[in-house]
Amino acid sequence: MTTAHVLPGAGSGPPPDGGTVIDVRDLRMRYRGQDVLKGVGFTARRGEVVVLLGPNGAGKTTTIEILEGFRMRSAGDVTVLGTDPAHGTERWRARLGIVLQSWRDHGKWRVRELLAHLGSYYAPYSTPVVRRPWDVDELLAAVGLTAQADKRVGTLSGGQRRRLDVAVGIVGRPELLFLDEPTAGLDPEARSEFHGLVRGLADENTTVLLTTHDLAEAERLADRILILAGGRIVADGPAGELSRRASAEATVRWTRDGRAFEETTTEPTRFVRRLFEEHGEAIGGLEVRRASLEDTYLTMVREVEAGSAAGERAARSSRGESR
Repeated sequence: MTTAHVLPGAGSGPPPDGGTVIDVRDLRMRYRGQDVLKGVGFTARRGEVVVLLGPNGAGKTTTIEILEGFRMRSAGDVTVLGTDPAHGTERWRARLGIVLQSWRDHGKWRVRELLAHLGSYYAPYSTPVVRRPWDVDELLAAVGLTAQADKRVGTLSGGQRRRLDVAVGIVGRPELLFLDEPTAGLDPEARSEFHGLVRGLADENTTVLLTTHDLAEAERLADRILILAGGRIVADGPAGELSRRASAEATVRWTRDGRAFEETTTEPTRFVRRLFEEHGEAIGGLEVRRASLEDTYLTMVREVEAGSAAGERAARSSRGESR
């Protein structure tokens, strides 16, 4: 088993100050007469792992491309690392790391050679405060690719290739890392190792913004979760807080005398205490279940979709009356 190492030197930049790294206000994007983003707003702070969730077509990729400076917005205010991405310089870009969902270039390069080559682009941006780029051997150890250092990229397994993707994204010691579906195609072991790497980066004050369709992964990694639906952020907070906000109720399940019981309550602690007071050791198989992140996500997205559908019907009806 390959173990992701502690990230040596990754925290050699400025000390954490709790500052805002991403600040998005009233972000809007319009394509061919369609409003994709309708006033998106959120922030991310130094060292946070923020997960952006949303159904396909919600605008997640559009939002991230705007933050990366690859796409111009229609309206709104966006600041990333103190700069408007639409006017980001090369020095600003050197402070970002980007890991795409997939890429297949550089297959003939050897792993060590590729990382050394890409790292050389960051050398001009080194300062006494921020040391760039990574030492290649340290980086290989951090992502668990030391044994593959001299292999050609095209011969790596899927999991090894995904580790290399991350190494390419962080070779310049980014202050902000964008991850698009980072564990797609990874086996459970490789996914667990990747999660450890992401948390290690955050512990060293790198801000991470990632998208994923794996809600268990989002719950495990995120300091905060954003749910994008209907062109807006409809939820923003830790997974547990969002679940409590979506439903104050909990389901209590238990068995007694060979029979199964279930009760929904807003006061599960008090209910369980009373249950044991009445039946004592006769209670078995006790389970208290609150709404999961998946329950919360589906509930919020469906509510937005239902509201949008109702709005469209009302608009069509209004247009019909005006004819």
